Amino acid sequence: MDANVTAYLMHYPQEVTCGEEDAATVFDRYHTPDFVMCNDGVHLDRERLLAHVRPARKRATSVRVDVHETVSSAERVAARYTLTADMATGKTIATEIYMFGQLSADGRLRRIDQVTRDVSPGR
Repeated sequence: MDANVTAYLMHYPQEVTCGEEDAATVFDRYHTPDFVMCNDGVHLDRERLLAHVRPARKRATSVRVDVHETVSSAERVAARYTLTADMATGKTIATEIYMFGQLSADGRLRRIDQVTRDVSPGR
């Protein structure tokens, strides 16, 4: 299962941000229809997350993930990783993320709770 967590973290951000496929199609491949994320206390459902991702596709030129550690069980996953986005403006944004997730029976994510901190260069 840990390999699946790492695969998700390595592929999903790249596919949803820089891929050619529709963002909603990519999102639905990895998440259930009732998916909800609580990010730093802010609750985001599918529609709010897609509204955030669509403009990011125009602003980010690349996205990469450095997975530091993962753990998982049949229904739960956790990870600590850094997501780095290079922006069209030349700026680099790096975020360290602590993620705790709940999986559905089909292996897609149903819920994520996460806390983040900015670790961008120059911070």
